[in-house]
Parts: sequence; C-alpha cells; structure tokens
Amino acid sequence: ELEKLGLRNDVDLYVYEVPVEYQTVQRLIPALWKKHSPQLVVHVGVSGMATTVTLEKCGHNVGYKGLDNCRFCPGSQCCVEGGPECIDSIIDMDTVCRRVSALGLDVTVTISKDAGRYLCDFTYYTSLYQSRGRSAFVHVPPLGKPYTAEQLGRALQAIIEEMLDVLEHSEDKINCQHEH
Repeated sequence: ELEKLGLRNDVDLYVYEVPVEYQTVQRLIPALWKKHSPQLVVHVGVSGMATTVTLEKCGHNVGYKGLDNCRFCPGSQCCVEGGPECIDSIIDMDTVCRRVSALGLDVTVTISKDAGRYLCDFTYYTSLYQSRGRSAFVHVPPLGKPYTAEQLGRALQAIIEEMLDVLEHSEDKINCQHEH
C-alpha cells in the first residue's frame, strides 16, 4: 500500500519483504544497508497482539528463544555477540507519535519499548546496530483488525515523513552545535 501512495518527491522508497528467518536477517539487513546507504530504514512488522500502530523505541540484543520459519534459533539467543543489550533509535518516537496523532488520521499511534524478542525485535536490533541507530520499527495489527490496508498505508506514509522531518531537524541541530 505504501508503494502505491509513495512518499514526498525527494525520497526514494525501497520496499523489501524480509523472511521470518534469523539467518536471513543477519545476511540481508547489512547487505541492504551496504547497497542503498540510506538516510533511514523503517521496518514494518505485523503483530497479532497489536491493536494500534506502534512505534518501537529500541531493539534488544538477547532473549531470542523462539524458532523461526526454518525451525532455527540462534544458539547464543542474541543478535550480535558482545553488542549492547539495547540500542535506541536516534528518531524521537515520542515526537513522531505526537505529530502523527495530531494529523487526525483514523488510526491510533502508540509507543513501545519492547518489540517482542522474536524476528521483529531481532531485525530491528540488527538494523540499529548496523546503522548506529538510524533505523525505526513500526508494528501494525493484522489487516482488518481493525485497520484497512489503505488506513495503514496512509499512517505509514505520515509516520515515515514525520520520522524524516525529525531526523533532518535533529541533524541540523547537531551540525549547528559542531560549528560553535
């Protein structure tokens, strides 16, 4: 749906489906970062427990015990051996949530600090580690429970555009501080 809607003109959107497989994630996420050198990667995952569109603040390194679609689980139960326990996104999710909520879309947006210790969290942490925090993760409920594809597409479009705006403004502040 987001591919149909697109993003603002100055943004190139690449959409990939990431398999629910630990080993594929460990190969694919670094390869995509290397191939595209993006300003930001936003991962979107479906959660059967979600009833809102949820912005995840951080990814976790350890606690992965569930088998993936290939019936595999990392023996270390972690994403990156020796990596930090938790990595926060550099995107201010509270600001993004507040701004998107103020747009009056017919979708509720919330914040979370726990993406679930399964492939969503594993993917998010892997991407955050690869990008030094330049990643985001959005959990969405299954289609029709309660939102349509169109509602989710519009919500994701608004969320990503706000994330890019927040990122651009935070980089302006960082650059400004370095000059003084």
